[in-house]
Parts: sequence; C-alpha cells; structure tokens
Amino acid sequence: METIRSDVSAWESYGFSAESGERKSTRELLVQHLGRCADRAGLSTGLRALTDYVSASHYLLVRHDVSPEASLEIVVASDWPFNMVRGIAGAIVASQSRMSELEKCLTLLKPSFSHLADDVAVPKGISREYCLIAFHVGRVRMSLLLLFPEHFILSQSKLRDVGVMTGYFASVCCQGAILRQDRELELTEREIECLYWIAEGKTSDEIAVILGISRNTINNYITSVMRKTATKTRSEAIAWAVRNSLV
Repeated sequence: METIRSDVSAWESYGFSAESGERKSTRELLVQHLGRCADRAGLSTGLRALTDYVSASHYLLVRHDVSPEASLEIVVASDWPFNMVRGIAGAIVASQSRMSELEKCLTLLKPSFSHLADDVAVPKGISREYCLIAFHVGRVRMSLLLLFPEHFILSQSKLRDVGVMTGYFASVCCQGAILRQDRELELTEREIECLYWIAEGKTSDEIAVILGISRNTINNYITSVMRKTATKTRSEAIAWAVRNSLV
C-alpha cells in the first residue's frame, strides 16, 4: 500500500494525473520530468526532482576545475544552507586535489560517504553524513552532494540511478556554459611555449632569451597559465600539461 501511495505521489509531483494512462515507475516519471527541465533555467528544478527521487533533503552540485583559493566558485547549484556550503567547500576542493588521476576514474558514478566537520552547523533532523557522486561533463569533473534525514535507510540502486541521471542532466544544462569557459581558459601558443621550456628546466630569464621577449612578459604568461589551469606552482602547471599531453 505504501508503494502505491508513493507511486501516486511521485506521479502527481511530476505533473501527471494519477488517473490518466498506464501507471509508470518513478524512474520513468523522473526521466520525463528531467526532459522538460533540460535547460539552464531548469537546472534547480531538475536537481530538486533528483534529490526527491532518492529521498534526500538537500542537493549541492559542484565542479572541480577551479582554483583552490576560490572555493565558493565550485558551486554550480545548491539548496544547502549557505554556512554549510562555506564550511565544506574548501574541504571538497582539498580532497579532490589529493586524489590521483586513477582514483578519480575509479570513483566515477560510485556513491561515497563522508562526515561533515564538527564545526559545520547542520539543520535539525539532518544527518552529518553526506553522499557524494562524481561524474564528468565534458572535461570537467563535477559532483553531486546529498544530505539526508537522520537514520534514513538509503537505496543504493536509486543512488546509482541518480548518479547516472545527474551526469546526463548536467551535461545538457551546463555543457554550453562549461564549453564557453573552456574556450576562455584555453592556453595560447606563447603560454604553451613557456610551459614547454619550463618543463625543460629553463628559468624565466633563459626563456626570455630563447623567445626574444622580456622576463616580465614571460612571468605574465606563466601567471596566466597557472590561473587558467588552477595550479599554484610551476611544477603543478607542468604536471597538468603532461596529463593533458601539451608537453
């Protein structure tokens, strides 16, 4: 009986009449609903539907290609309390930066669970444990973080559904904006040249002589490279260039 009530409730919540046509599963209803929300304006509505599908209380969609110093810029969409986002954003960036490329691949679309720090205030009745599901939109790694009511028994199958559907849904809603940002962050030929010579062990003075431009200009190119690649040192920039087959 509870299952029937749940199906009827889901049917009506997605804008269908419980009396009309053949009754569909909540998964089918969710897919149809996401199709109607498949644009940037419908991102929050679709994420709310995905959150409800797995009986979570709050969603936080983040991207992991921003500078560690700009932690709040990782947020794409959220209905978490702002103080919670501010308290966890830095930890999310740090945890992702510590992961190897292999670990990042192995954890795609696999729900993982972590606990919020003790100093992060949580709304009454909400568990301190949250679920994170990572996926890719183009070249950008993104994650959906879900909060749940205390003592709630999670459905692993529904969590996997949400991971896959969020990846597809975010691809449709966010792909255009991400591609525009990717184009804005593409390295110029000069910047790639500087990366190459840094990888060869050359100093700024030596690169300036090789390229026939001033040392200050070289340093400006290198600063631009680190900003675009969200790296903090020349060594990190070289590692990024190697991973992306630029040097």
